Amino acid sequence: MRLSRYFLPTLKETPAEAQIASHRLMLRAGMIRQGAAGIYTWLPIGHRVLQKIENIVREEQNKAGAIELLMPTIQSADLWVESGRYDDYGKEMLRIEDRHERKMLFGPTNEEMITDIFRREVKSYKDLPLNLYHIQWKFRDEIRPRFGVMRGREFLMKDAYSFDLDTESAVRSYNAMFVAYLRTFARLGVRAIPMRADTGPIGGDLSHEFIVLAETGESEVFFDKGFDAFDPLAVQPGTDEDLQPTVDQWTSLYAATDEMHNPDTASVSENDLVRGRGIEVGHIFLFGDKYSKPMKAEVQDANGSSVPVQMGSYGIGVSRLAGAIIEASHDEAGIIWPESVAPFKVGLMNLTPKDAECTTTCDRLYSQMQEAGVEVLYDDRATGAGAKFANMDLIGLPWQVALGSRGIKNGVVELKNRATGERQEVAIDAIVGKFTS
Repeated sequence: MRLSRYFLPTLKETPAEAQIASHRLMLRAGMIRQGAAGIYTWLPIGHRVLQKIENIVREEQNKAGAIELLMPTIQSADLWVESGRYDDYGKEMLRIEDRHERKMLFGPTNEEMITDIFRREVKSYKDLPLNLYHIQWKFRDEIRPRFGVMRGREFLMKDAYSFDLDTESAVRSYNAMFVAYLRTFARLGVRAIPMRADTGPIGGDLSHEFIVLAETGESEVFFDKGFDAFDPLAVQPGTDEDLQPTVDQWTSLYAATDEMHNPDTASVSENDLVRGRGIEVGHIFLFGDKYSKPMKAEVQDANGSSVPVQMGSYGIGVSRLAGAIIEASHDEAGIIWPESVAPFKVGLMNLTPKDAECTTTCDRLYSQMQEAGVEVLYDDRATGAGAKFANMDLIGLPWQVALGSRGIKNGVVELKNRATGERQEVAIDAIVGKFTS
């Protein structure tokens, strides 16, 4: 993509409303713009990041055996009355009426709707286990939306729902999602701590939050020094194997707390604990028959008896993750994107656009990168070199390739690694191969 033809409205100054790094940098880097309190438009470069995150989440859900569908944003209030949550949920739920005075709501979550879908279509234990998920926009009317996409009112969320015949099977489904979450966050380039959590209004007695480590996080966490020795990507997804030992191993490596609780250090020596701060980006629940029983989501078991299914739900804040990744990975100059979610892999800069040979060479490199499948943002604008370097640092692409008149004379480009700051000179004809080998 040529920057001269792209829509990337970056800002030099920080807007007054931006209180934390991710909000400040997402605004300055041209990722988002606020439409109303807690509601944002995702501009092109921000949308690319959102899609990268969404795709990784989707791939890991599919590998774990979950099946994607798409439920609507607007739900009938009748389902929530049936489950008993309509009056209990609180003012965060945006309640509306259609022209026929039917009570509706903008879905904050989908337990009721997915349970209704299940009970209409599934009747036998032979169709279990089943895990259905979607990635859809949600709305929760926060009393004080703040911190940009970290605590907005409208947000993109992946929510999955498992259905099993009995508790033992339901725990296996829960464990499969637990491992899928660890793999997901590892692929996103962030460290995530699984933390035992309260079930809250969702219900049930088994729940974990997943906390991304960041200095600006809202929760204080304590985790074992040995945590880094375990690679989530080494654990294979799926429900066919017994994942309980893996889950037990991981949950024994952390102790966590926020401002309402003391650290749970029962399984870890305090001398082995590392203190940090974190941001919640995922939450999983096993709540049994909390919804299936009142809503009569039942199947026939092997004996022909009707039994309520055992359910779990599994949420990941897709749009929130964009902010959390920035909180965990930035410096004074701007964002530092992990390569897996970067909007573009390479930022190519023509430092002397008035030099015909430099422009011809940069155009050629741009075409070669595109042909090789390298995602490249080409700054071909007639602006100063300093502004181009500052802009590339701000938007945080993993690699910067700069070419000016001096480089043309010496036959080299300057290659910069955004994360480490390391710079090196590479032969012009060899640079494309750096990103394709």
